[in-house]
Amino acid sequence: MNLLSDRILSMSTSATLAMAAKARELRGEGKDIIGLSLGEPDFKVPDFVKEAAIDAINEGYNSYTPVDGYGDLKEAIITKFKRDNNLTYTPSQIVVSTGAKQALFNIAGVMLNDGDEVILPCPYWVSYADIVKLFGGVPVEVKTSINTDFKMTAEQLEAAITPKTKMMWFSSPCNPSGSVYSKKELEALVNVLAKHPDIYVVSDEIYEHINYGEGHTSIAEFEELHDRTITVNGVSKAYAMTGWRIGYIGAPEKIARACNKLQGQTTSGANCIAQRAVITALNEPPSRIQYMIDEFNVRRDLILNLLADIEGFKTNTPEGAFYVFPNVSHFFGKTLRGKTINNASDFSLYLLEEALVATVTGDAFGNPDCIRISYAASQEQIIEAVKRIKEAVS
Repeated sequence: MNLLSDRILSMSTSATLAMAAKARELRGEGKDIIGLSLGEPDFKVPDFVKEAAIDAINEGYNSYTPVDGYGDLKEAIITKFKRDNNLTYTPSQIVVSTGAKQALFNIAGVMLNDGDEVILPCPYWVSYADIVKLFGGVPVEVKTSINTDFKMTAEQLEAAITPKTKMMWFSSPCNPSGSVYSKKELEALVNVLAKHPDIYVVSDEIYEHINYGEGHTSIAEFEELHDRTITVNGVSKAYAMTGWRIGYIGAPEKIARACNKLQGQTTSGANCIAQRAVITALNEPPSRIQYMIDEFNVRRDLILNLLADIEGFKTNTPEGAFYVFPNVSHFFGKTLRGKTINNASDFSLYLLEEALVATVTGDAFGNPDCIRISYAASQEQIIEAVKRIKEAVS
């Protein structure tokens, strides 16, 4: 009999966190590692948010919070959804969680039964597939390529649907590709889903504000999908509040109540001080954080121009988030400095050991031909990192 459960033994370790741990280990050995593996903004939390947290401490907030979030935070989330996304929710449709990752865990836990299929356009965020499998679901990967900006077409979606399809999970802007679905592209997907009224959608919109193109469209804006969409968001990325651990959903009331029930048996309510700070963050206009988005845009252009000088890196132009997802299959089967590169995992490890630059293999995101490079780092670090990569592969 195994000491550990089959459930945990069959679960993959988060590739992004594993690479970050390996990078920390090498730094501990005195090596100068440039970390471009984690999706973590390098900005400070905005002062107006920090001040709200300090005020909350001084006002004596220290008790357990309601499982689904403070009432005035839920009102701020409702206002934000209406202002930024043209979505209308009531307080009973909002659940605040310890990060958007817990929100996704809750959704899978309350909606999936053994054998239920979940469509995942590839590439997808590293944890989607394992969260789905943890609750007995079956990930159905829909392959895309750099030639289509890593976006799933309506025809691909239709072909992936079976009688067992329960949900579709996707992110826009996408982690890891940075792809953003336009309103027209979403409309094509909605037209397919409208013919299948039992399929629900998880729309992960954590990067909505980090957008350089025509702007963000929520799939729940389409009337046909509003009552079948769980919109997931949080403050980690746009507000540089990764460690504050606040995520939230807007969902059909029955699903929201079920998530509240599950969360009540796991973590209960999210951190009280962080919740108070997020009220202030969300009540302020997004223009307060535009300086970060502007800098990410500069960094995107910088890293794309630098990578264009490296033979074997094929890139497209992502319109959101802070990642590039180059196809590096040119190097597969080649030997670099005595090391044979068989796949993206080998290549990512090679860059860590030889260039001292941490990236993440595309295998973890459902695309074995690519690696993910985060440009949530300073321009100086980006320039040095790409210089090292170029030297390591030349």
